[in-house]
Amino acid sequence: MTTPKISVIVPAYDEAENMPELFAELTATFEAHDLSAEVVLVDDGSVDGTAEAAEAAAARAGFDAAVVLRHRGNRGKTEAILTASAAARGEYLVLFDADLQHSTDEIPRFAALLDEGYDLVAGRKVGRYEKRFVSSIYNRLARAIFHVPVRDLNAMKALRADVLGGLTLRHDWHRYLVVFAHAEGYRIGELDIALHPRRHGTAKFSGRGRILIGMLDLVSVWFQLVCGRKPLLFFGTTGLALIAAGSLTGLVALVLRFGFGLGYRPLLTLVLLLAVGGLLLFILGFLAETIAQLRDEIEELKRDRRT
Repeated sequence: MTTPKISVIVPAYDEAENMPELFAELTATFEAHDLSAEVVLVDDGSVDGTAEAAEAAAARAGFDAAVVLRHRGNRGKTEAILTASAAARGEYLVLFDADLQHSTDEIPRFAALLDEGYDLVAGRKVGRYEKRFVSSIYNRLARAIFHVPVRDLNAMKALRADVLGGLTLRHDWHRYLVVFAHAEGYRIGELDIALHPRRHGTAKFSGRGRILIGMLDLVSVWFQLVCGRKPLLFFGTTGLALIAAGSLTGLVALVLRFGFGLGYRPLLTLVLLLAVGGLLLFILGFLAETIAQLRDEIEELKRDRRT
């Protein structure tokens, strides 16, 4: 079997209605642009028969290079992407949503930019869409914090397979794929793409709770990239600040006690709290440095095994 150049990664959860159109349009795009490509779809614990619908749609479209994988339960989009990428054989990975809100004709455009030397290409949604305001705030915050050279973190993407293999993504961190790739020094490109209305089914990422989760993940990724690499810088600086505040408060307490004959037990308690808290944070920083060192050694071993 010929090794494809492009693997289209499709995470799907309860998207059975979209399968016939998805595979018909993918097949038409591959044929029109003479692409050497395969499709790796992961049914992420669907209850509507998405996997069976995908297999039937691929057969009707006469598409042989389709792999359908299943998760027993709904594990999340990040996990579905990782499962699919582990089975993919292509040099390029294109992350494509099953809801067909992006055209399959975008795939050759992404591949062309990867051919130009980019390691990852991020799509930027153009046009009107429901969560535009919230998305714009989120993207602006991400650009300000991480200094990524793209304006949209959460749209269609394409990347070289070895880029994803060198990154560690936790649950729901597919949204920060660009951030992690940029932090590793990969060359990032951007492409404007149209966003189309969902044809069938309902959106899986909606509700106010997603905003809170997104903001907490933003903080978590920031800590991972900024403080996780040099934890003593964060914990040690904070600990020293608390110790300094405790020392200053203790000096004030001494002046009040021996200079003015005033004694406040709560002030002494505050001094002890600040000093002990600062010392504990400083010790925690040393322990975190040890953990970070072990993590770096493990990542180095993984890189050696890949090469």
